[in-house]
Amino acid sequence: MLNIFNKRSRNLLGIDISSSSIKLLELSKQGDKYKVEHYASRPLPVGAVVEKNIANVEVVGEEIQKLATLVKTKTTGAAVAVSGASVIAKTIEMNASLSDLEMENQITVEADQYIPYSLDEVAIDFERQRPSKKNEGMVEVLLGACKKENVEMRVDALQMGGFEAVVVDIEAYAMERAFRLLCEQMDLNPEGVVAIMDIGAIMTTIYILKNGTSIYTREQVFGGARLSSAIQSRYGLSPVEAEAAIISGELPQSYEADVLDPFKEELTEQLSRSLQFFFSSSQYNDVDLIVLAGGSASTKGLAQMMQEALSTRTVVADPFAKMTIGARVNKTQLKNDAASLLMACGLAIRGYMSG
Repeated sequence: MLNIFNKRSRNLLGIDISSSSIKLLELSKQGDKYKVEHYASRPLPVGAVVEKNIANVEVVGEEIQKLATLVKTKTTGAAVAVSGASVIAKTIEMNASLSDLEMENQITVEADQYIPYSLDEVAIDFERQRPSKKNEGMVEVLLGACKKENVEMRVDALQMGGFEAVVVDIEAYAMERAFRLLCEQMDLNPEGVVAIMDIGAIMTTIYILKNGTSIYTREQVFGGARLSSAIQSRYGLSPVEAEAAIISGELPQSYEADVLDPFKEELTEQLSRSLQFFFSSSQYNDVDLIVLAGGSASTKGLAQMMQEALSTRTVVADPFAKMTIGARVNKTQLKNDAASLLMACGLAIRGYMSG
């Protein structure tokens, strides 16, 4: 079985493996307060992870091992997540009187009704939700499935780095958890329809939540790497020089007008199109809040441009707004990377929050 819904409460590392980097985050909790214990990230070589699927497990494992050396944590259990076309999540109804073992056996026997892959190719997990509103004596069951290859590669990469994959989550569920945390940290209203735009270097993922529950996810190949490419092209810089210039802010005076503004406009247009695609394929025609996450989220003026273009309140994610930061954490790096750490947060709090 796929270990998505593992209920054991324990301190877990959140390890977010994306197409361009690996982020490791450890949070502790006392009462209802979280503290950042460890954080580090490593860039990934091009091609190690392609569209969120691990292509070179040895390279990813080596980078995780380097992260382990950096953070020197005693925690070995970790949560990672899978996403994309290989992941299936759906709610089914089953007889409420069945035991968990009986449910597992029935799901295994009837798997071909829910999953368009051979049972040999997939890992499955399930969780009881709530009594059915339609059928008495039935219960809603959340079914999660993913191709075994995607799960095994993440498990193997963590093992190479010296960690144990205690939970293999689904990104949409981790983002639900991260949004609950964000509401606490930023005093946001969890009610209504919320769009989280997670802008990665290569991929942008849009998550739509209704009253805190994920109802829609869509990935598209577009991200912050476009800005780096534009800087390289405009000023004749290498990829490394362009990234260094973005971080240091040492760019020509013409940068904002010639490069940054066109990038923000293109990004706003892409995100707007993603929302329109959601509206056209659902019963909704508006969202109450837009949350920008990912490496490009805190781009100067982007949130304001989005808010004006879509006439919707737009905020940049800061999951650490009210948290205590541990002495071993690079506070400047954490602050700079905060918006890109929503997924890592959703995984790191997996041991403290059910579901």
